[in-house]
Amino acid sequence: MIEGTLHACRRAAEGPTLNPVLRPFWLAKRNERGESIRNRVLYGGRASSKSWDAAGFAVYLACNYKIRVLCARQFQNKIEESVYSLLVLQIERFGLRDQFRILDNKIIHRRTGSEFLFYGLWRHISEIKSLEGVDICWLEEAHALTAEQWEVLEPTVRKEGSQFWIIFNPRLSTDFAWRRFVVSPPRGTLVRQINYTENPFLSRTMTDVIDAAKAEDADEFEHIYLGVPRDDDDDAVIKRSWIMAAIDAHKTLGIEISGSMRIGFDVADSGSDKCATIRAHGPLACDAGQWKAGEHELLKSATRVWDQAREHGADITFDSIGVGAMTGGKINELNQAAGPRATPVRHTGFNAGGAVDRPDQIYGRSHPPRSNKDFFANLKAQAWWSVADRFRNTFNAVHSDMTFRPDEMIFIDSNLPHLNQLIDELCTPKRDFDNAGKVKVESKKDLAKANRVGGPQPSPNLADAFVMAFAPGRRGMQISPEALAAA
Repeated sequence: MIEGTLHACRRAAEGPTLNPVLRPFWLAKRNERGESIRNRVLYGGRASSKSWDAAGFAVYLACNYKIRVLCARQFQNKIEESVYSLLVLQIERFGLRDQFRILDNKIIHRRTGSEFLFYGLWRHISEIKSLEGVDICWLEEAHALTAEQWEVLEPTVRKEGSQFWIIFNPRLSTDFAWRRFVVSPPRGTLVRQINYTENPFLSRTMTDVIDAAKAEDADEFEHIYLGVPRDDDDDAVIKRSWIMAAIDAHKTLGIEISGSMRIGFDVADSGSDKCATIRAHGPLACDAGQWKAGEHELLKSATRVWDQAREHGADITFDSIGVGAMTGGKINELNQAAGPRATPVRHTGFNAGGAVDRPDQIYGRSHPPRSNKDFFANLKAQAWWSVADRFRNTFNAVHSDMTFRPDEMIFIDSNLPHLNQLIDELCTPKRDFDNAGKVKVESKKDLAKANRVGGPQPSPNLADAFVMAFAPGRRGMQISPEALAAA
Protein backbone atom coordinates (compact mmCIF):
# COMPACT_ATOMS: atom_id res chain seq x y z
CA MET A 1 0.00 0.00 0.00
CA ILE A 2 2.79 2.37 0.89
CA GLU A 3 4.90 2.22 -2.31
CA GLY A 4 4.14 4.98 -4.76
CA THR A 5 2.57 7.35 -2.26
CA LEU A 6 5.61 9.38 -1.32
CA HIS A 7 6.12 11.19 -4.62
CA ALA A 8 6.27 14.41 -2.60
CA CYS A 9 9.44 13.18 -0.92
CA ARG A 10 11.00 12.49 -4.32
CA ARG A 11 10.69 16.09 -5.43
CA ALA A 12 11.78 18.01 -2.35
CA ALA A 13 13.13 20.85 -4.45
CA GLU A 14 9.92 21.30 -6.45
CA GLY A 15 7.53 22.38 -3.74
CA PRO A 16 5.86 21.21 -0.51
CA THR A 17 7.21 17.91 0.71
CA LEU A 18 7.53 15.65 3.73
CA ASN A 19 10.71 15.29 5.76
CA PRO A 20 12.98 13.18 3.52
CA VAL A 21 14.87 11.66 6.49
CA LEU A 22 11.67 9.88 7.54
CA ARG A 23 11.04 8.34 4.16
CA PRO A 24 12.62 4.98 5.13
CA PHE A 25 10.52 4.95 8.30
CA TRP A 26 7.23 5.33 6.41
CA LEU A 27 8.18 3.05 3.49
CA ALA A 28 9.59 0.16 5.54
CA LYS A 29 7.66 -3.10 5.29
CA ARG A 30 9.68 -4.87 7.97
CA ASN A 31 11.65 -3.84 11.04
CA GLU A 32 15.30 -4.60 11.77
CA ARG A 33 14.32 -8.08 13.04
CA GLY A 34 12.63 -8.89 9.75
CA GLU A 35 9.11 -8.75 11.24
CA SER A 36 6.10 -7.31 9.42
CA ILE A 37 5.36 -3.90 10.87
CA ARG A 38 2.35 -3.53 13.12
CA ASN A 39 3.49 -0.54 15.22
CA ARG A 40 5.34 2.49 13.85
CA VAL A 41 6.74 4.37 16.85
CA LEU A 42 8.05 7.89 16.28
CA TYR A 43 9.32 9.74 19.31
CA GLY A 44 11.61 12.63 20.15
CA GLY A 45 11.69 16.25 21.21
CA ARG A 46 9.72 19.29 20.11
CA ALA A 47 10.12 20.89 16.67
CA SER A 48 11.18 17.58 15.12
CA SER A 49 8.36 17.37 12.48
CA LYS A 50 6.93 14.08 13.88
CA SER A 51 3.23 14.97 13.84
CA TRP A 52 3.57 17.25 10.83
CA ASP A 53 5.08 14.40 8.80
CA ALA A 54 2.53 11.86 10.02
CA ALA A 55 -0.30 14.16 8.95
CA GLY A 56 1.22 14.68 5.51
CA PHE A 57 1.82 10.99 4.95
CA ALA A 58 -1.69 10.11 6.12
CA VAL A 59 -3.16 12.64 3.67
CA TYR A 60 -1.25 11.13 0.76
CA LEU A 61 -2.31 7.61 1.71
CA ALA A 62 -5.92 8.82 1.81
CA CYS A 63 -5.54 10.29 -1.68
CA ASN A 64 -4.29 7.01 -3.15
CA TYR A 65 -6.09 4.30 -1.19
CA LYS A 66 -9.35 3.87 0.63
CA ILE A 67 -8.32 3.83 4.27
CA ARG A 68 -9.96 4.48 7.60
CA VAL A 69 -7.80 6.40 10.04
CA LEU A 70 -8.65 6.60 13.73
CA CYS A 71 -6.94 9.68 15.17
CA ALA A 72 -6.88 9.37 18.95
CA ARG A 73 -5.31 11.12 21.89
CA GLN A 74 -5.85 10.96 25.62
CA PHE A 75 -7.99 14.08 26.10
CA GLN A 76 -10.10 15.72 23.39
CA ASN A 77 -12.83 17.99 24.67
CA LYS A 78 -13.16 19.72 21.30
CA ILE A 79 -12.07 18.96 17.76
CA GLU A 80 -9.41 21.67 17.83
CA GLU A 81 -7.53 19.63 20.43
CA SER A 82 -7.06 16.75 17.97
CA VAL A 83 -4.83 16.43 14.89
CA TYR A 84 -7.81 17.65 12.85
CA SER A 85 -6.28 21.11 12.37
CA LEU A 86 -2.92 19.63 11.45
CA LEU A 87 -4.49 17.46 8.75
CA VAL A 88 -6.40 20.42 7.34
CA LEU A 89 -3.20 22.46 7.19
CA GLN A 90 -1.40 19.70 5.30
CA ILE A 91 -4.34 19.26 2.92
CA GLU A 92 -4.23 22.97 2.11
CA ARG A 93 -0.43 23.09 1.97
CA PHE A 94 -0.38 20.45 -0.75
CA GLY A 95 -3.26 22.10 -2.65
CA LEU A 96 -5.69 19.24 -2.06
CA ARG A 97 -8.62 21.11 -0.50
CA ASP A 98 -10.96 20.30 -3.42
CA GLN A 99 -10.35 16.56 -2.96
CA PHE A 100 -11.66 16.44 0.61
CA ARG A 101 -14.91 17.05 2.44
CA ILE A 102 -13.83 18.74 5.66
CA LEU A 103 -16.71 18.32 8.08
CA ASP A 104 -17.05 19.49 11.69
CA ASN A 105 -15.82 16.22 13.17
CA LYS A 106 -14.66 14.13 10.21
CA ILE A 107 -12.55 14.44 7.06
CA ILE A 108 -13.47 12.38 3.98
CA HIS A 109 -11.72 12.05 0.60
CA ARG A 110 -14.28 12.55 -2.15
CA ARG A 111 -12.86 10.02 -4.61
CA THR A 112 -11.30 7.22 -2.52
CA GLY A 113 -13.78 7.40 0.34
CA SER A 114 -10.97 7.50 2.89
CA GLU A 115 -12.03 8.95 6.22
CA PHE A 116 -10.40 10.38 9.33
CA LEU A 117 -12.18 9.89 12.67
CA PHE A 118 -11.28 11.75 15.87
CA TYR A 119 -11.69 10.40 19.40
CA GLY A 120 -10.49 11.16 22.91
CA LEU A 121 -9.47 7.97 24.70
CA TRP A 122 -10.37 9.20 28.16
CA ARG A 123 -14.09 9.57 27.51
CA HIS A 124 -14.69 7.42 24.45
CA ILE A 125 -12.63 4.26 24.85
CA SER A 126 -15.83 2.18 25.02
CA GLU A 127 -17.04 3.67 21.71
CA ILE A 128 -13.72 2.91 20.05
CA LYS A 129 -14.16 -0.77 20.95
CA SER A 130 -17.08 -0.95 18.53
CA LEU A 131 -15.26 0.63 15.55
CA GLU A 132 -14.71 -1.66 12.58
CA GLY A 133 -12.40 -1.54 9.59
CA VAL A 134 -9.69 0.73 11.00
CA ASP A 135 -6.54 0.65 8.86
CA ILE A 136 -4.45 3.06 10.89
CA CYS A 137 -4.80 4.05 14.52
CA TRP A 138 -2.78 7.23 14.96
CA LEU A 139 -2.07 7.77 18.66
CA GLU A 140 -0.93 11.36 19.07
CA GLU A 141 0.73 12.50 22.33
CA ALA A 142 0.93 8.82 23.18
CA HIS A 143 3.04 9.44 26.28
CA ALA A 144 -0.27 9.53 28.20
CA LEU A 145 -1.43 6.13 26.89
CA THR A 146 -2.25 3.66 29.68
CA ALA A 147 -1.78 -0.09 29.75
CA GLU A 148 -5.54 -0.54 30.18
CA GLN A 149 -6.28 1.56 27.09
CA TRP A 150 -3.74 -0.36 25.05
CA GLU A 151 -5.42 -3.63 26.06
CA VAL A 152 -8.61 -2.25 24.47
CA LEU A 153 -7.03 -0.68 21.39
CA GLU A 154 -4.71 -3.47 20.30
CA PRO A 155 -7.42 -6.08 19.59
CA THR A 156 -9.87 -3.42 18.31
CA VAL A 157 -7.61 -2.48 15.38
CA ARG A 158 -7.60 -5.96 13.87
CA LYS A 159 -8.11 -5.50 10.13
CA GLU A 160 -5.57 -7.38 8.01
CA GLY A 161 -2.52 -5.18 7.51
CA SER A 162 -3.70 -2.55 9.99
CA GLN A 163 -1.16 -0.48 11.89
CA PHE A 164 -0.65 1.76 14.89
CA TRP A 165 1.21 5.03 14.54
CA ILE A 166 2.46 5.86 18.03
CA ILE A 167 3.83 9.39 18.21
CA PHE A 168 4.96 11.18 21.34
CA ASN A 169 7.41 13.36 23.19
CA PRO A 170 8.71 11.25 26.10
CA ARG A 171 7.61 12.47 29.53
CA LEU A 172 8.70 10.07 32.27
CA SER A 173 10.81 6.93 32.05
CA THR A 174 8.10 5.19 34.05
CA ASP A 175 5.33 5.96 31.53
CA PHE A 176 3.68 2.97 29.89
CA ALA A 177 4.35 4.18 26.32
CA TRP A 178 8.07 4.61 26.94
CA ARG A 179 8.49 1.23 28.62
CA ARG A 180 6.25 -0.65 26.19
CA PHE A 181 7.31 0.81 22.84
CA VAL A 182 10.86 2.10 23.34
CA VAL A 183 12.48 0.12 26.16
CA SER A 184 10.90 -3.26 25.35
CA PRO A 185 9.02 -2.94 22.03
CA PRO A 186 6.70 -5.84 21.11
CA ARG A 187 7.10 -7.92 17.96
CA GLY A 188 6.34 -6.10 14.73
CA THR A 189 7.43 -2.70 16.03
CA LEU A 190 9.57 -0.16 14.17
CA VAL A 191 11.02 2.52 16.45
CA ARG A 192 12.51 5.79 15.21
CA GLN A 193 13.75 8.73 17.26
CA ILE A 194 13.84 12.12 15.57
CA ASN A 195 14.77 15.53 16.95
CA TYR A 196 14.93 19.10 15.69
CA THR A 197 18.42 18.45 14.29
CA GLU A 198 16.78 16.37 11.51
CA ASN A 199 14.04 18.86 10.68
CA PRO A 200 14.94 20.66 7.42
CA PHE A 201 11.94 23.00 7.75
CA LEU A 202 12.98 24.54 11.08
CA SER A 203 12.80 28.34 11.05
CA ARG A 204 15.65 30.57 12.16
CA THR A 205 13.43 31.93 14.92
CA MET A 206 12.80 28.45 16.30
CA THR A 207 16.50 27.62 16.08
CA ASP A 208 17.29 30.69 18.18
CA VAL A 209 14.66 29.66 20.75
CA ILE A 210 16.19 26.18 21.01
CA ASP A 211 19.74 27.56 21.30
CA ALA A 212 18.61 29.84 24.13
CA ALA A 213 16.96 26.92 25.93
CA LYS A 214 20.14 24.87 25.63
CA ALA A 215 22.24 27.67 27.13
CA GLU A 216 19.80 28.26 29.98
CA ASP A 217 19.18 24.72 31.29
CA ALA A 218 20.93 21.72 29.74
CA ASP A 219 18.74 19.09 31.45
CA GLU A 220 15.49 20.83 30.49
CA PHE A 221 16.79 21.24 26.93
CA GLU A 222 17.53 17.52 26.65
CA HIS A 223 14.05 16.64 27.90
CA ILE A 224 12.11 19.10 25.74
CA TYR A 225 14.13 19.14 22.52
CA LEU A 226 16.06 15.87 22.51
CA GLY A 227 13.26 13.62 23.78
CA VAL A 228 15.09 12.39 26.90
CA PRO A 229 12.47 11.19 29.41
CA ARG A 230 12.61 12.56 32.91
CA ASP A 231 13.45 10.16 35.71
CA ASP A 232 11.67 12.28 38.29
CA ASP A 233 8.02 13.09 38.77
CA ASP A 234 7.86 16.22 40.93
CA ASP A 235 4.67 14.93 42.57
CA ALA A 236 6.23 11.61 43.58
CA VAL A 237 7.17 11.11 47.21
CA ILE A 238 10.51 9.55 46.20
CA LYS A 239 12.33 10.70 43.07
CA ARG A 240 13.80 8.10 40.75
CA SER A 241 17.12 9.95 40.59
CA TRP A 242 17.47 9.60 44.37
CA ILE A 243 16.89 5.84 44.14
CA MET A 244 19.35 5.44 41.28
CA ALA A 245 22.00 7.29 43.29
CA ALA A 246 21.50 4.83 46.17
CA ILE A 247 22.39 1.73 44.13
CA ASP A 248 25.79 0.52 45.43
CA ALA A 249 26.30 3.99 46.97
CA HIS A 250 27.85 2.38 50.05
CA LYS A 251 30.67 1.19 47.77
CA THR A 252 30.94 4.59 46.09
CA LEU A 253 31.15 6.32 49.46
CA GLY A 254 33.41 3.68 51.03
CA ILE A 255 30.99 2.83 53.83
CA GLU A 256 31.24 -0.51 55.63
CA ILE A 257 27.79 -1.91 56.25
CA SER A 258 26.81 -2.74 59.82
CA GLY A 259 23.67 -2.69 61.90
CA SER A 260 20.58 -4.75 62.63
CA MET A 261 19.04 -7.29 60.27
CA ARG A 262 15.41 -6.60 59.39
CA ILE A 263 12.82 -8.00 57.02
CA GLY A 264 9.88 -5.98 55.76
CA PHE A 265 6.99 -8.33 54.91
CA ASP A 266 4.06 -7.15 52.79
CA VAL A 267 1.30 -9.75 53.02
CA ALA A 268 -0.84 -10.45 49.94
CA ASP A 269 -4.46 -9.40 50.37
CA SER A 270 -6.42 -11.17 47.64
CA GLY A 271 -6.75 -11.66 43.89
CA SER A 272 -3.57 -10.97 41.94
CA ASP A 273 -1.80 -9.37 44.91
CA LYS A 274 1.55 -10.91 45.88
CA CYS A 275 3.54 -11.31 49.05
CA ALA A 276 6.85 -9.46 49.10
CA THR A 277 9.88 -9.13 51.36
CA ILE A 278 12.86 -6.82 51.58
CA ARG A 279 15.78 -7.79 53.80
CA ALA A 280 17.92 -4.96 55.14
CA HIS A 281 21.27 -4.96 56.90
CA GLY A 282 21.67 -1.62 58.61
CA PRO A 283 21.18 1.02 55.83
CA LEU A 284 21.54 -1.53 52.99
CA ALA A 285 18.66 -3.27 51.19
CA CYS A 286 20.40 -6.53 50.33
CA ASP A 287 17.71 -9.02 49.27
CA ALA A 288 14.15 -9.15 47.96
CA GLY A 289 11.51 -11.79 47.43
CA GLN A 290 8.09 -11.93 45.81
CA TRP A 291 5.61 -14.78 45.44
CA LYS A 292 1.96 -15.54 44.80
CA ALA A 293 0.02 -16.79 47.78
CA GLY A 294 -3.65 -16.85 48.67
CA GLU A 295 -5.21 -15.78 51.96
CA HIS A 296 -5.49 -19.42 52.99
CA GLU A 297 -1.72 -19.82 52.58
CA LEU A 298 -0.75 -17.29 55.24
CA LEU A 299 0.96 -19.92 57.44
CA LYS A 300 3.02 -21.09 54.46
CA SER A 301 4.07 -17.50 53.64
CA ALA A 302 4.76 -16.67 57.29
CA THR A 303 6.91 -19.81 57.56
CA ARG A 304 8.90 -18.77 54.53
CA VAL A 305 9.66 -15.36 56.06
CA TRP A 306 10.27 -16.85 59.53
CA ASP A 307 12.82 -19.26 58.05
CA GLN A 308 14.61 -16.36 56.39
CA ALA A 309 14.59 -14.36 59.60
CA ARG A 310 16.08 -17.31 61.53
CA GLU A 311 18.77 -17.80 58.88
CA HIS A 312 19.92 -14.18 59.00
CA GLY A 313 19.11 -13.29 62.61
CA ALA A 314 16.59 -10.72 61.46
CA ASP A 315 13.54 -9.08 62.98
CA ILE A 316 10.30 -9.00 60.97
CA THR A 317 8.06 -5.99 60.41
CA PHE A 318 4.83 -7.07 58.75
CA ASP A 319 1.73 -5.39 57.38
CA SER A 320 -0.81 -5.80 60.17
CA ILE A 321 -3.87 -4.60 58.24
CA GLY A 322 -6.35 -7.02 56.67
CA VAL A 323 -5.02 -10.53 56.15
CA GLY A 324 -1.71 -9.46 57.65
CA ALA A 325 -3.33 -8.97 61.06
CA MET A 326 -2.97 -12.70 61.69
CA THR A 327 0.72 -12.81 60.76
CA GLY A 328 1.94 -12.15 64.30
CA GLY A 329 -0.05 -15.09 65.60
CA LYS A 330 1.43 -17.37 62.95
CA ILE A 331 4.97 -16.28 63.81
CA ASN A 332 4.23 -16.89 67.50
CA GLU A 333 3.11 -20.41 66.62
CA LEU A 334 6.34 -21.01 64.72
CA ASN A 335 8.44 -19.62 67.58
CA GLN A 336 6.66 -21.86 70.05
CA ALA A 337 7.00 -24.92 67.83
CA ALA A 338 10.76 -24.32 67.56
CA GLY A 339 11.10 -25.12 71.25
CA PRO A 340 12.26 -23.23 74.34
CA ARG A 341 15.95 -23.41 73.43
CA ALA A 342 15.50 -21.75 70.03
CA THR A 343 15.88 -18.00 69.83
CA PRO A 344 12.44 -16.63 68.94
CA VAL A 345 12.07 -14.36 65.93
CA ARG A 346 11.20 -10.86 67.02
CA HIS A 347 8.37 -9.27 65.10
CA THR A 348 6.09 -6.26 65.10
CA GLY A 349 3.07 -5.20 63.12
CA PHE A 350 3.05 -2.11 60.93
CA ASN A 351 -0.34 -0.40 60.89
CA ALA A 352 -0.15 1.99 57.94
CA GLY A 353 -3.13 3.98 59.12
CA GLY A 354 -1.95 4.13 62.72
CA ALA A 355 -0.52 6.95 64.79
CA VAL A 356 2.87 8.39 63.92
CA ASP A 357 6.08 7.57 65.74
CA ARG A 358 7.38 10.25 68.16
CA PRO A 359 4.27 12.42 67.63
CA ASP A 360 5.54 15.56 69.38
CA GLN A 361 8.94 15.64 67.73
CA ILE A 362 9.41 18.37 65.10
CA TYR A 363 9.69 17.08 61.55
CA GLY A 364 12.93 18.65 60.35
CA ARG A 365 11.86 19.34 56.79
CA SER A 366 8.57 21.07 57.60
CA HIS A 367 8.36 24.81 56.93
CA PRO A 368 7.23 26.36 59.18
CA PRO A 369 8.26 23.75 61.79
CA ARG A 370 5.50 21.26 62.61
CA SER A 371 5.36 18.21 64.83
CA ASN A 372 5.13 14.73 63.33
CA LYS A 373 1.50 14.43 64.41
CA ASP A 374 0.65 17.76 62.73
CA PHE A 375 2.61 17.08 59.54
CA PHE A 376 1.83 13.42 58.77
CA ALA A 377 -1.64 11.94 58.35
CA ASN A 378 -0.56 8.50 59.53
CA LEU A 379 2.37 6.17 60.09
CA LYS A 380 2.52 5.19 56.42
CA ALA A 381 3.10 8.80 55.36
CA GLN A 382 5.77 9.25 58.04
CA ALA A 383 7.52 6.05 56.95
CA TRP A 384 7.53 6.97 53.25
CA TRP A 385 8.78 10.49 53.98
CA SER A 386 11.48 9.10 56.24
CA VAL A 387 12.66 6.78 53.48
CA ALA A 388 12.49 9.65 50.96
CA ASP A 389 14.62 11.85 53.24
CA ARG A 390 17.25 9.14 53.52
CA PHE A 391 17.28 8.61 49.74
CA ARG A 392 17.69 12.37 49.26
CA ASN A 393 20.62 12.38 51.67
CA THR A 394 22.26 9.56 49.74
CA PHE A 395 21.79 11.46 46.49
CA ASN A 396 23.40 14.57 48.00
CA ALA A 397 26.27 12.54 49.43
CA VAL A 398 26.98 10.98 46.03
CA HIS A 399 26.47 14.04 43.84
CA SER A 400 27.24 17.00 46.10
CA ASP A 401 29.86 15.59 48.48
CA MET A 402 27.62 16.30 51.47
CA THR A 403 28.27 14.27 54.62
CA PHE A 404 25.72 12.14 56.49
CA ARG A 405 25.84 9.31 58.96
CA PRO A 406 25.17 5.86 57.44
CA ASP A 407 21.90 5.60 59.37
CA GLU A 408 20.76 8.84 57.69
CA MET A 409 21.12 7.27 54.25
CA ILE A 410 19.82 4.24 52.36
CA PHE A 411 21.74 1.99 49.98
CA ILE A 412 20.54 -0.71 47.57
CA ASP A 413 22.63 -3.66 46.46
CA SER A 414 22.83 -3.77 42.67
CA ASN A 415 22.34 -7.56 42.81
CA LEU A 416 18.98 -7.20 44.54
CA PRO A 417 16.35 -9.44 42.90
CA HIS A 418 13.44 -7.60 41.23
CA LEU A 419 15.51 -4.39 41.30
CA ASN A 420 13.88 -2.71 38.29
CA GLN A 421 10.42 -3.43 39.62
CA LEU A 422 11.37 -2.10 43.04
CA ILE A 423 12.69 1.14 41.53
CA ASP A 424 9.47 1.65 39.55
CA GLU A 425 7.30 0.94 42.58
CA LEU A 426 9.24 3.25 44.91
CA CYS A 427 9.03 6.27 42.62
CA THR A 428 5.38 5.81 41.58
CA PRO A 429 3.19 6.82 44.60
CA LYS A 430 2.45 10.54 44.70
CA ARG A 431 2.03 12.84 47.67
CA ASP A 432 -1.49 13.64 48.77
CA PHE A 433 -3.24 15.49 51.61
CA ASP A 434 -6.09 14.66 53.95
CA ASN A 435 -8.90 17.02 54.90
CA ALA A 436 -6.81 18.46 57.72
CA GLY A 437 -3.97 19.38 55.38
CA LYS A 438 -1.64 16.64 56.61
CA VAL A 439 0.50 14.84 54.04
CA LYS A 440 -0.25 11.27 53.06
CA VAL A 441 0.80 8.82 50.38
CA GLU A 442 -1.33 7.90 47.38
CA SER A 443 -3.27 4.80 48.40
CA LYS A 444 -3.24 1.40 46.69
CA LYS A 445 -6.84 2.04 45.71
CA ASP A 446 -5.91 5.32 44.00
CA LEU A 447 -2.92 3.71 42.31
CA ALA A 448 -5.24 1.07 40.84
CA LYS A 449 -7.76 3.56 39.43
CA ALA A 450 -8.06 3.62 35.64
CA ASN A 451 -8.34 7.42 35.61
CA ARG A 452 -5.05 7.91 37.45
CA VAL A 453 -2.58 10.00 35.44
CA GLY A 454 -0.29 7.46 33.83
CA GLY A 455 -2.94 4.78 34.10
CA PRO A 456 -3.64 2.17 36.79
CA GLN A 457 -0.58 0.87 38.61
CA PRO A 458 -0.07 -2.55 40.18
CA SER A 459 0.05 -2.87 43.94
CA PRO A 460 3.51 -1.69 45.16
CA ASN A 461 4.21 -4.81 47.19
CA LEU A 462 8.01 -4.61 47.04
CA ALA A 463 7.98 -0.88 47.80
CA ASP A 464 5.72 -1.40 50.81
CA ALA A 465 8.00 -4.14 52.10
CA PHE A 466 10.99 -1.83 51.56
CA VAL A 467 9.38 0.99 53.53
CA MET A 468 8.50 -1.38 56.37
CA ALA A 469 12.10 -2.57 56.53
CA PHE A 470 13.22 1.04 57.06
CA ALA A 471 10.18 2.44 58.89
CA PRO A 472 10.75 4.78 61.85
CA GLY A 473 10.57 3.18 65.29
CA ARG A 474 10.58 -0.37 63.89
CA ARG A 475 12.81 -2.22 66.32
CA GLY A 476 11.01 -5.52 66.47
CA MET A 477 9.28 -6.75 69.62
CA GLN A 478 11.11 -9.16 71.88
CA ILE A 479 8.79 -12.13 72.37
CA SER A 480 9.36 -13.46 75.86
CA PRO A 481 9.00 -17.16 76.77
CA GLU A 482 6.02 -16.16 78.94
CA ALA A 483 4.32 -14.52 75.98
CA LEU A 484 5.06 -17.55 73.85
CA ALA A 485 3.55 -19.84 76.46
CA ALA A 486 0.41 -17.74 76.55
CA ALA A 487 0.08 -17.58 72.75
